[in-house]
Amino acid sequence: MADTIEGRSERVDLRMTPAAKLTLQRAAAVANKTLSEFLLDTGLNAALDTLADRRVFQLDQKRWDAFMAALAAAPKNNPKLRRLLARKPAWEE
Repeated sequence: MADTIEGRSERVDLRMTPAAKLTLQRAAAVANKTLSEFLLDTGLNAALDTLADRRVFQLDQKRWDAFMAALAAAPKNNPKLRRLLARKPAWEE
C-alpha cells in the first residue's frame, strides 16, 4: 500500500460505544494486528470496493453494441489534436 512508502502523518479520531470498540479490538487481535492497523486495512479495503463499484456500469444489449462499435471505429480526423501531439514537449525546446 502507498502508506508503507510515505510516512503516516494524518490522524482520524473516532467516537464509538465501548461495545463497538471491544468488538473491533477482538477482531484486530484475531487478525494479529493492532487496532489502528485493523481499522486502516479494513477501511481502505471497504473504500476501494466502494470506489470500484462506481467505475462499473451496465448497458442493455443495444447500448452495449453501440458502445463496442464506437470503440472499434477508426478515430475521427482531428487536425488540432494531431498538431498538438506532433509538437515537441516544452522540456525539449
